[in-house]
Amino acid sequence: MSDDDFMQASDDEEYDFDYEDDDDDEDSGAVDIENKYYNAKQMKLSEPEEAIDEFLGVPDLEQEKGDWGFKGLKQAIKLEFKLKRYERASEHYAELLTYVKSAVTRNYSEKSINNMLDYIEKSSDDPEAAKCMENFYSLTLKCFQNTNNERLWLKTNIKLAKLLLDRKDYHSVMKKLKDLHKACQKEDGSDDPSKGTYSLEIYALEIQMYAETKNNKQLKRLYQRALKVRSAVPHPKIMGIIRECGGKMHMSEENWKDAQSDFFESFRNYDEAGSLQRIQVLKYLLLTTILMGSDINPFDSQETKPYKNDPRIAAMTELVDAYQRDDIHKYEDVLQKNEDLLADPFIAENIDEVTRNMRTKAVLKLIAPYTRMRLSWIAKQLRISEAETQDILGFLVVDGKIAGKIDEQTGTLEIESSANGERIQSIQALSENMASLYATVFRDSDGFRTGHEFITEWESGQEVNLAARTRTAGRGGPMRKGKSNWGAMVS
Repeated sequence: MSDDDFMQASDDEEYDFDYEDDDDDEDSGAVDIENKYYNAKQMKLSEPEEAIDEFLGVPDLEQEKGDWGFKGLKQAIKLEFKLKRYERASEHYAELLTYVKSAVTRNYSEKSINNMLDYIEKSSDDPEAAKCMENFYSLTLKCFQNTNNERLWLKTNIKLAKLLLDRKDYHSVMKKLKDLHKACQKEDGSDDPSKGTYSLEIYALEIQMYAETKNNKQLKRLYQRALKVRSAVPHPKIMGIIRECGGKMHMSEENWKDAQSDFFESFRNYDEAGSLQRIQVLKYLLLTTILMGSDINPFDSQETKPYKNDPRIAAMTELVDAYQRDDIHKYEDVLQKNEDLLADPFIAENIDEVTRNMRTKAVLKLIAPYTRMRLSWIAKQLRISEAETQDILGFLVVDGKIAGKIDEQTGTLEIESSANGERIQSIQALSENMASLYATVFRDSDGFRTGHEFITEWESGQEVNLAARTRTAGRGGPMRKGKSNWGAMVS
């Protein structure tokens, strides 16, 4: 059979192929959904509003709720929140929660919901956003209240408690924390070791609340209790919060050493967590170094050394340097040029103590060479008011650091000369020694008594002495001729 005959036969022969039309349609639909999703992702930065419409179109392409629809809704919600479309974001978040029961796996849905709430929390910088975030928390808790997902329930409630704390709604915070503590305890009321990490987060929130309300008694109790939790592997940021509040508590008690230790641990934990709060806590650490009067450079440690030249703490570093060199003018200049340093209430509350210590040292150094000076002159040299100058000098006089007196009528300070005082003390000591020597030589010695004193003694019954002397003379003792020893002694 020739090739031509074969080709002709082939044309007459029909070949049948089986096509799986349904599978192809499904594959084609899946590809369309995937393409639509990734096309929307490319539009996120340049055309966010159009990207939202694309993402919201993804669930409509699915015949049943699935992963792509869940992903599309997630992206749309984030963009809507970013564009401050809070009502639409809440509506679509409620729709997203309908996917968690069957459309996606439990672990994936829990992780996605947590990430979503974290994203919303970081972006809530205005009252409307905070209100939307609270609605998200309420929808989440409502969705999971009938499920057995305790982890997500705890995490969401902790986030809600933090939101209430930021609003300073302490009554609602207390109520929420009570429920959370109960959920993390065993039947006997003790902490459940298996929920140690959650317990520490709850303690951190409660410690923050007591720190803000200045309830040091409850703060100290919870702080010590939190440090005893050993069954947890907490996020470093949580330990940073606990240590920071502990440092502030110690500062209020003027326990500078423990405050310094806590602030250092807080800084180390914040730094490990990558939290920006590390810069603020580092300022607290420098402030504590000043109050301790320590000459140790806080930047000698390996953890703090990279931040030595950080411009965000330059002002605080200059304050420490001026304090350690007793340079009052440099110290005052730094405070005047960096008023934002006092924007932190904690620094503003404690910097007054540092300033007073600095001015007190400056006063002592200034008046050292003088014995009399005007208060106005001291105030001018230190660039402070006369009233504050008089207050500092009065404290130093009462405390015994200055031996002098303040004349309020003339506005002068008179210092008692220490040299004159020492001279007077020396003369007084010499006088006392001379009196003692006189008593020894002229009163207690037998050879230099006056006749009147001897007669008085003899008349008082000292015949025994005279008889003894007479017996001695009779045995050949020394005796002037024609005179008795008694007579010789008198003359």
